[in-house]
Parts: sequence; C-alpha cells; structure tokens
Amino acid sequence: MRDPHELYEVSDDLPELGKPVLIQALTGFVDAGNATRLAREHLAATLEGQLVATFDVDQLIDYRSRRPPMIFIEDRWHSYEDPRLELRAFTDAGGVPFLLLTGPEPDGQWERFVAAVIALIDRLGVRLTVGLNSIPMAVPHTRPAGVTAHATRRELIVGHEPWLQRVQVPGSAGHLLEFRLGQQGRDALGFAAHVPHYVAQAEYPAAAELLLSSVSTSTGLLLPSDALRAAAEEVRSDIDQQVAGTAEAATLVQALEEQYDAFTRGRTGSNLLASQSGPLPTADELGAELERFLAEQNRGENPGG
Repeated sequence: MRDPHELYEVSDDLPELGKPVLIQALTGFVDAGNATRLAREHLAATLEGQLVATFDVDQLIDYRSRRPPMIFIEDRWHSYEDPRLELRAFTDAGGVPFLLLTGPEPDGQWERFVAAVIALIDRLGVRLTVGLNSIPMAVPHTRPAGVTAHATRRELIVGHEPWLQRVQVPGSAGHLLEFRLGQQGRDALGFAAHVPHYVAQAEYPAAAELLLSSVSTSTGLLLPSDALRAAAEEVRSDIDQQVAGTAEAATLVQALEEQYDAFTRGRTGSNLLASQSGPLPTADELGAELERFLAEQNRGENPGG
C-alpha cells in the first residue's frame, strides 16, 4: 500500500478538539430518502465549521463515472463544481467540538483511504467514530421511523434492538472504516435510518432527524434538529394527503402498518428490508405517485430550481 499520509493535508491552524467524536457522512452509498445528505447539510448550515483536513480527490475519484457538473454560458465555461472530500470541525449546542467527514465516497483505494482516516483519528485524538446511512424498508410512513444500529462493541448501542438477522449487502468505504476500526479494537458505530421504500427516492427529513437524534443519544452531542422536525411534519402531511386521495395507496399503507405492528410485537418473521424497487407492484406504483407528488411540491416551492 502506498503511504496513506500522502492522501490528505491537515490545516495549519487546528482548533482545540479534546477527544472528539467523528461523524462520517460520505456520499455515494445507499441514501434512501436522502437522509444522510439532509443530515450533513443541516449540520453545515446551522453550525459554524472549520476546515481540518482535505483529501486528494484526484487519487480517489473516478471522474468518468461521477462527472462533476460544469456551467456553460453562451460562449464560455462559467464554473466547475470541484468535488471536495474533507474533514471539518464543528461545535455542538453545548460547546463540545466534533468532526464531520463529508464528500464523495472514494471509487478506489479504499484500504489506503481507510488507513488515512485512521491516521487522522490517531492524530486528532478521536474517541469514537459514527457513520450515517439510510436504507429503504417495507415500513409505513405513519409509524415512527426506525433505525438499525451496529457497532464494534455491543456496549456502544445498548437499547437498540436488531431489525435484521443476517444479510449480505454491497460494501462501502464507510462500513469498511467501521470494520477495520473494530479489528483494531477501536470504538466505532453506525446508524441506518429506515425509510419507507415508496418514498426512498424523495427527501424524507424524518429519517435525517432520526440519524442526528441517534448520534446525540449515543454520544452526548447536542445536535440541532428543529428544522428537520418541522420539515418532516410537512412531508408527512403531504404524503397523508396523497394517500388519502387514492384507495389503492391507502390499502397498501394499511397493509404495511399491520406488517410493521406484527413485526415490532414479535421481532420475528418477515424481513422488512426492501430494495429500491420494492417487493410489491402496488408499492412501486404508490412510490411513483408519491415521488411525482413530492417533486411537484418542491418545484412549487422553488420555482426555476
């Protein structure tokens, strides 16, 4: 492996961090309901951050598979949105510093990238790493959003019951980071918010709020979530209206409610993990209707956006 330290540069003026928590919220893996994106954007918008380290994306990103957008105006190139993979320091509502790792998930050199992040964890005295994720599930929007918690030690996620037994999923750089930290006897955990599979392609702020509240509960950080809670109530109202206007949709949601209630009572039987396409044709149809509805609502609120 090439030297992982050559993958990043650390800022000259580092803040006083103590023993911070590092929240990992990379882009590129499954992000149902855009929950991880909403969570990290909310933190960046509501808290003042300071750059700590930047990664050399030219070594990590395949531009042909994820081409950065460029703006062309009349007869010239106006701008280029260069991808940034960086580590920033923030301070929570109680004045406690924490770190946030954001940017595109590396397309290659995962082991080297993970080694680089672990080197930064050592250098910055990180005590705990927390990963954010969201997955589509066969659950109704009318029930409280659930979360799957995982960790390198069971003691880190006391109070969280497992939703899944054994499942094989595609790997991700963030999950590999947690796995390697566990192999080294370090503390790391992660949360995957459950998003109703029929709105997995739309924005679902309830899942983003759940991710941040889960981090707060497990780490003691006081992370803001009021704006996400308000947005979640609006989205819930929009979905309720759409479902109420379609008998087929109402029937499907009722069936999901019955399945969800039975599952939570016994925590056995059906696996609620769902693919993006959904296991039921009616769920696909409902999902398409709801996604179109929410997209129209967004266009109405952001004309020309």
